[in-house]
Amino acid sequence: MGNLLKVLTREIENYPHFFLDFENAQPTDGEKEVWNQINAVLQDSESLLADLQAYKGAGQEIRDAIQNPNDIQLQEKAWNSVCPLVLRLKQFYEFSIRLEKALQSLLESLTCPPYTPTQHLEREQALAKEFAEILHFTLRFDELKMRNPAIQNDFSYYRRTINRNRINNMHIDIENEVNNEMANRMSLFYAEATPMLKTLSNATTCFVSENKTLPIENTTDCLSTMASICKVMLETPEYRSRFTSEKTLMFCMRVMVGVIILYDHVHPVGAFSKTSKIDMKGCIKVLKEQPPDTVEGLLNALRFTTKHLNDESTSKQIRAMLQ
Repeated sequence: MGNLLKVLTREIENYPHFFLDFENAQPTDGEKEVWNQINAVLQDSESLLADLQAYKGAGQEIRDAIQNPNDIQLQEKAWNSVCPLVLRLKQFYEFSIRLEKALQSLLESLTCPPYTPTQHLEREQALAKEFAEILHFTLRFDELKMRNPAIQNDFSYYRRTINRNRINNMHIDIENEVNNEMANRMSLFYAEATPMLKTLSNATTCFVSENKTLPIENTTDCLSTMASICKVMLETPEYRSRFTSEKTLMFCMRVMVGVIILYDHVHPVGAFSKTSKIDMKGCIKVLKEQPPDTVEGLLNALRFTTKHLNDESTSKQIRAMLQ
């Protein structure tokens, strides 16, 4: 019994324990420059999510135009409905590029020597909070995008129409805004089931490959540490009681899931392997202890947007927990 207790104590000690103040963390003088840079990006995130939530698409106009190919009026109506929507989709895509740069700046700050990732996250809580906000935004954006098939339908119609008009040598004003190269990049972005997550995953992988002198563990440990901190805060009554809002609990859960998915995409063997530095059983258990309707989307994100869940190295117990 004594030996078992020692093992359990050692396992608990392996995971970082401290309170990350997601509600009130303010930047120190050392964090200010990077914090301001990231904040300039994040302050547009709520209005962008509201735009995405309000995105209704031009499904009816497109159907009418396709069913009546010789009716010029219906063709024009569909085209005039789709063009402003495509400009809105361009704004979402351009935001992903800004987010990518923001994440790379954050990773640079949170992984650089001489401090460990745990020390960075504890010392630079305002930057850790911004990292959490990027993950929170990413999961919310991708949830909304996955539930809205109109986005891809609208963009497909736009591309078909513009290609047809190009064949007919028609000059179209919108091409000044969304040229062929931009349309190709947007097409790849929206073809992803979770485009913002893919953006973060690419940004993190790119950061690792561009910083060859920095061990990959500095980056992956930053991600696993963030997941562990969220899990500990959610399962420790003393920490939970310090949150003043129920929204912060949901924020914490979403960040934990986002960082697990990111770790799973970036780490060579992923989050579910026995050698993973994330306590996956503990994280899933914390989620399953919440009201089912609040966490089903997050459990689905772990089921369907991770990379290594179905690897042979994933334990049957973890797979069973996510069934």
